[in-house]
Amino acid sequence: MKQDGIHSAQKIFTGTNWLYDFSVVVKNGFIVELLPTHQLNEKPNQEYHTLIPAFIDLQIYGASNRLFSVYPDTETLQKLYKYCISGKTAFYLPTIATNTYQVMYDCIDAVKTYWQQGGKGCLGLHIEGPWIHSSKRGAHIESLIHSPNQEDVVQLLEYGKGVIKMITLAPEVCDSAIIHLIKSYGIVISAGHSNATYEQAINSFNNGITTVTHLYNAMSGLQHREPGMVGAAFNHREVMASIIPDGYHVNFAAIKIAKKMMDNRLFVITDAVTQTTQGHYQHTLMGDKYESNFILSGSALTMEKAVNNLVNYCGIEIEEAFRMCSLYPAMVLGLDQQLGKIEKGFQAAFTYWE
Repeated sequence: MKQDGIHSAQKIFTGTNWLYDFSVVVKNGFIVELLPTHQLNEKPNQEYHTLIPAFIDLQIYGASNRLFSVYPDTETLQKLYKYCISGKTAFYLPTIATNTYQVMYDCIDAVKTYWQQGGKGCLGLHIEGPWIHSSKRGAHIESLIHSPNQEDVVQLLEYGKGVIKMITLAPEVCDSAIIHLIKSYGIVISAGHSNATYEQAINSFNNGITTVTHLYNAMSGLQHREPGMVGAAFNHREVMASIIPDGYHVNFAAIKIAKKMMDNRLFVITDAVTQTTQGHYQHTLMGDKYESNFILSGSALTMEKAVNNLVNYCGIEIEEAFRMCSLYPAMVLGLDQQLGKIEKGFQAAFTYWE
């Protein structure tokens, strides 16, 4: 969030178009005016070359050797925020992979305390698993994977009310009543770590699931006789999907194909983890990616690096790459009238671009 005052720039990308030699007037954390700099009646507080909407990362697990599931406290959330800011990301969903319910409760408590202390950037919690398909578990712990029962779900959702913003699950292992229950709490449900058939995936998208987690990874693939979840995501008109553009999780050519198929329904996550030797997930940095038990487990991305990869290796226009990291994630959470653009009435969440 930018401080109150006047922020001038030679170029501003609003999320829709470019403005040249314009200024952003901020009061109480919100944009109250955009006007040509020559019309200012006072000197700007800050001057930049280029301003863009700040990024939003809906899936990040840890930073600076503190994995959130291992260290569920405000110090970890502060380090996550610092890591995000270094990559021009102002908002994030700390994420926990398949784990015990106690760890989930501890992470919920940490977010609540962080908010009470005025912590910045954290929009809530993303729980990925344990309600997933074991055959598509990736680096997730198989012994903790299970189908949910209503009692456990209600207890978790009540405890995490207002904190849990997103849950990744496999629709084929979850009863439709569970899906509707989660939706009733205003939580975004994302399909992932799933072996769903094309028909199962389409049905789930038509009945409450609005997003797909890390497209291509840990899901039924696109085959000519069984299009799987990937094919369902391509063909559905509304479902959105996250993708990890680090060149390891997904080949850049596959990202180009997905972009052609999904257009503004495709958005970026970092899926970033950190070095750790404790807990269920002991991530080790291997070059420019992380592995857990010799399985690809997370990225070393920032959103800034993701934008550069999209532009340099996927042929995506930089303006669209910006949107994939800002406006489209805001759309997933229903926050696209507050975040993802530099416009009057929006939160003053923008950053510089060199």
